Amino acid sequence: MGFETACIAFDADDTLWHNERVFKLTQERFAELLAPHADVPDLDAQLLAAERRNIGHYGFGVKGFVLSMIETALEVTENRVPGDVIGDLIAAGQDMLRHPIDLLPHADEAVARAKEHGPVLLITKGDLLDQERKLAQSGLGDLFDGVEIVSNKTPAVYARIFDRFGGADRGMMVGNSMKSDVRPMIDAGGFGVFVPHDLAWDLEAADAPEGHPRYAALPDLGALSDFLKTRR
Repeated sequence: MGFETACIAFDADDTLWHNERVFKLTQERFAELLAPHADVPDLDAQLLAAERRNIGHYGFGVKGFVLSMIETALEVTENRVPGDVIGDLIAAGQDMLRHPIDLLPHADEAVARAKEHGPVLLITKGDLLDQERKLAQSGLGDLFDGVEIVSNKTPAVYARIFDRFGGADRGMMVGNSMKSDVRPMIDAGGFGVFVPHDLAWDLEAADAPEGHPRYAALPDLGALSDFLKTRR
C-alpha cells in the first residue's frame, strides 16, 4: 500500500485493557438504585443524553460519568432522589477508580512486537489521574516511548503528537474506536487500525472508512504483529 510505519500508537481503554464493562456494571447498579424511586423505561437513553451534554464540561472518564448519573437521577425523580442514593452513586464511582486492571489478550505481546518497528506511543483520553493509575497497574508502562493523555482525539491532536516522530503520514493508530482512534488518525494523514472490543460506548460509534487505503480492521491484537510485517 506504499506505507512504511515510523511510529505506532495504541489506545488504552478497551484496546489494551478492559474498561467499558466496568461502566456497564455501574450503569446496571444505577438502574437498581433508582428503581424504587422512579419508573424510567428509557433510563439508559437519558443517561447517555446527559453524558453527551456533559462531555464538554467534564471530559471523558469516571468522574464525568458519575456526575451524569447524579444529574440524571435528579431529573428523572424531579429532584426527589434520596441523599443515600446519591451517596451510593459516588461510592460506585470510587469503586470504579479502584477497579483492578485486566489486560486484554495479546496486549503485552502486541506492544512489545510493535517496538520492533520503531517508537511506540500510548495515546488515550480521559481523566489524568485515573489513566495514569491504570497505566501503572497494567505493567506496560516501560514499553512505551511516549504517553499522551489528551482531552479529546482529533486530527489536530494526532498531527501534533506524531510530528515529533516523523509526521502523522508515517504514523499508525491502533484502537477500538472508529470515532476516536481510526477516523481522526486517517484524517490527519496516518493509518488507522481498528481492533474491535465486545463492548462499545454508544458515543464512540462511527462508520468504518471501508475501502480507504489507510484503514485496516483486525480481529484482535494477536493479529497485529503479522499485519505490521506487511507494512515493510
